[in-house]
Amino acid sequence: MQASMTSPVKHEIHPFRIDLSSRISRLELLVKNTELPSNPLYPGAGLEFGLQLDFLRDLQAHWINDFDWAKQEAKLNQVSHYKTTIGDQTIHFVHEKSQDENAIPLLLLHGWPGSFHEFLPVIKPLTERHINLEGRPVSFNVVVPSLPGFLFSSAPPQDWKDLDSAKLFNTLMTDVLGYSKYAIHGTDWGSNVAYHLYESFTSNVRAAHFTFLPFIPPLPQHIADNNIPLSEHQQVTLQRTVGWLSTDQGYFQAQTFKPNDIGLALHDNPIGQLAWIGTQYHRSSDPRAGTGPSVLTKDAILTAVSLYYLTGSFHSSVWQYARNVNPFRDYTKTPSDAPLLWSSFKYEIVLWPESHVAKVGNLVSYKEHDFGGHFAGLDNPVALIEDLRDIGRFFK
Repeated sequence: MQASMTSPVKHEIHPFRIDLSSRISRLELLVKNTELPSNPLYPGAGLEFGLQLDFLRDLQAHWINDFDWAKQEAKLNQVSHYKTTIGDQTIHFVHEKSQDENAIPLLLLHGWPGSFHEFLPVIKPLTERHINLEGRPVSFNVVVPSLPGFLFSSAPPQDWKDLDSAKLFNTLMTDVLGYSKYAIHGTDWGSNVAYHLYESFTSNVRAAHFTFLPFIPPLPQHIADNNIPLSEHQQVTLQRTVGWLSTDQGYFQAQTFKPNDIGLALHDNPIGQLAWIGTQYHRSSDPRAGTGPSVLTKDAILTAVSLYYLTGSFHSSVWQYARNVNPFRDYTKTPSDAPLLWSSFKYEIVLWPESHVAKVGNLVSYKEHDFGGHFAGLDNPVALIEDLRDIGRFFK
């Protein structure tokens, strides 16, 4: 499984260390001085109406009394960060290499409101040599870029599309880092970018793993009409799909059609960003979040929000939606013969049955997990690591 290398084009790569301490005092001041209502306006209003006041008050108290940014920043800096310039775009990325010379290059792509941070629990383990069930060693050289407009990557032009990001990241992998062949993983918006890579760069992308897809999910009536069998856990995911498509898409509509409204309103409002982002982690994850194997704790949510606020990238991140209207497309199959692997987590917000995943690629593995949700790297990192290692069975 020799991972072939090309001779990288001369792009300057600059080692980078996260240091956002200059903005911490303002963050702490605003968090401490933000007054929330003492009681819910309508105590009987459930989650279908949005964030619960008690949840937000609890996170604010933790932010004030227990959260240690310096400690979290040190954890973020335990992986190797870099910046490079491709065209007019500055790209931030993590690049952690295995000591195994046969390691598979693996590109991990996040979505919103994620970042490289959601993959932090899986990066180092994936670089370690692991003997799979076939007795073959598997390890990875892991690359995790920040999407354009997210955190330390520069904001792209207004007409920038996910296909542009795919072209950018293929250049990063091949011309900048010298990997002529590599594997990809995509979730949320990262799945859109990853699928563009999968179908457009067929000689470079030689394996693809997804937990989310840019294809229209089937509704219950379609599943019933076509007698598509579902497991118990898929029945739960299907109900999550109905909820997301009906009442849980308010943020999606706002960011698609009025990104400046929410972006400017919350630009210098960390509690506002916590409310807007925190509810996505709360509602899109396993209800057992924070208990093993989940590492989606209060600190994890606050670190995610702090990164957006301290980098001043909340506004440019929500433009991801406005730049890519109608991300879910009709089913087409990629021309690539590269293997496609799938992980289905019980509390994911959208369900794609095996029959539908098979429509879009060369499906070789479809795994279901009873624990986990939309942010698999935080929700169930153990399962995600295991499933990504399966790439080693198929990568050539």
